[in-house]
This record gives sequence, C-alpha cells and structure tokens, in this order.
Amino acid sequence: MNYIELNISVPSAEIAEILTAELSELPFDSFVTERDTLKAYIPQDALVECKAEADDILAQYGVTDCRYVQIESQNWNALWESNFEPVDVDGRVLIRAPFHAPNPDAEFEIVIMPKMSFGTGHHATTKMMVQMILDAELRDKQGLDMGSGTGVLAIAACKRGAAAVDAVDIDDFAYENCCENIVTNGVAEQITPMLGDSRLLEGKHYDFILANINRNILITDMDNYLRCLNTGDTIFFSGFLDTDIPTMTAAATSRGLTLTAEKHIDGWAALAFTLL
Repeated sequence: MNYIELNISVPSAEIAEILTAELSELPFDSFVTERDTLKAYIPQDALVECKAEADDILAQYGVTDCRYVQIESQNWNALWESNFEPVDVDGRVLIRAPFHAPNPDAEFEIVIMPKMSFGTGHHATTKMMVQMILDAELRDKQGLDMGSGTGVLAIAACKRGAAAVDAVDIDDFAYENCCENIVTNGVAEQITPMLGDSRLLEGKHYDFILANINRNILITDMDNYLRCLNTGDTIFFSGFLDTDIPTMTAAATSRGLTLTAEKHIDGWAALAFTLL
C-alpha cells in the first residue's frame, strides 16, 4: 500500500495539535511533528476522495506552506522505525520497540513494532489512556479496546491484570499489527483482535471500555458502547481536545454517565465516566 505524506509548516505546537485533531476526522491515520513541520500520513487511494476537505481545513487555519509527497510502504516503515523513540509513562511503564533496550525498573513494558498503526504512546491521548489504566482497578475484569490501533491499550490493561480484552479496529493494517504485538507481549490468549466497527459489539458485555478515537465517532457510537457496559463500571474516552470537553460531557451525562476522572496534556483531554 502506497502512502502520501502531507508536510505542513506550522507556526506553533498549538496549531500542530489542532490540525492533527482536524485531519484525524479524515482518513489520515498517523501524525509526526518535527520542529515546525507536521507530517500527516494517509493511504494514497483514500486521499483522492478527501483532498479537497483537507485543503479546506488547512486554508481555514491560514496554512499556505504544505506539500503532498508519495512514499512507498517499505520506505515508510524504515522512516518510522528510525524516528521511533521509547515512551516513558510516569516512570511506571515503558513503551518501546523491539530494538530498544529494556528497562528492568519499570512496572511493566509494552513492546510495539512501529508500523503504520496509531498507538505507539507518543501521542498525548495514548499516554493519558495508559495513565488512566494505571489508576484503575482492572484485575480479572473483561474489557473492550475500541479503535485499538497497535493494541497498546489492550496490552496495558492485561498487564494490569485484566482477564480478557476485545481489541476492535476498522483498519486491516491495524488489525494485523495488533495480532503481532499481542504475541510479542505474551498476551495473545487474553486479547482477541477484531476487524470491524461498533456493530461487532452486539450482545457483548464488558466491565470496562477504552475508546481512544475522535470526538465525532465517540459521540455517534456512544449508545453502542453503553449497551455493552455493566452498571457501575467505567468507560474511558480520549482522542479529543480540551475544547471538546463540554460536548463530550453533555453527551455522556445525558446517557446516565457520571464523570469520575480527567487528564490533560498539551491541549488534549481524557475523561473517565461511570455508568450509574
């Protein structure tokens, strides 16, 4: 699969974060910020149908210096590996690639082969979700990781004691990457990767749900999630900006959820709600 790299010259980290949020509503599936350049990646075939929308978003924020570059899958993977650095979460968890040195002092490590799937721990939303997993009591519970990407959150939940987690993603590349990563991390018997969307959840029940996607999808699919959540248990949301908190909170509370925790990093937010 060929990918397109959209190189965007950004005046500030704040604009880079905003553009990441806006473009993630389109089929862009990975983002990297390097100094004053935001790089957004999208399958070449997917760009054909949404390029006009992407250009409109850039124009809305006054972006004039940008360019689209075609890259081969093999070159992408080599580039991603060369830029991938370990991620330390509060000195408790190390998210690293197989070619990085282990940290024996961490509570546990998550080994992720850096490919094109979202969820290497570098983005603020993933890090906050891992922090919430560390704060939660998940031992022996059944969970769902919705929009699982690499499977990093499902893996973290199992390493925190969860009995089993369904890891659902609509992207076939993410599904394949998740299958690889759960084997690498020794949790293949606990995690079930599932290729598809929220329609796969019919008839299922969970003690906790992790959903790190984006605001629009979270709100659209929230009823499907809550039909699976046991009363008294918690759903963890991220993938949206601080400015989206009122919208997310209103959608959640109107469905009987109570806000129990929140985290913030660089303008991004994560919220935990309990179902009453």
